[in-house]
Amino acid sequence: MMRKAQVYNHGVYAGQLIEVGDGTYEFIYDEQYKGPAISLTMPVSKQRFTYKQFPSFFDGLLPEGMLLEALLKNAKIDRKDLFSQIVTVGKDLVGSVTVEGEA
Repeated sequence: MMRKAQVYNHGVYAGQLIEVGDGTYEFIYDEQYKGPAISLTMPVSKQRFTYKQFPSFFDGLLPEGMLLEALLKNAKIDRKDLFSQIVTVGKDLVGSVTVEGEA
């Protein structure tokens, strides 16, 4: 089952984070996006990034410790479901990036 989330940088739509479903993830910049890279490791010039596990940039935005425990309990999310975690907390991340799940 493929899941997608919209990624914004400074409130501007930057691209999509996609969980392909076989443990692979992709981040694809939108062709119209002209802003700064969401991460130094993800330059806009490359356009598409494929990962064999949840991308470390997005993993680094997730809560830890007590905040993570509260998130898992309140939202009833599995600890290993990082995609659901990023979508759930995506509008309240540290820094300029926000993530919204697709309806």
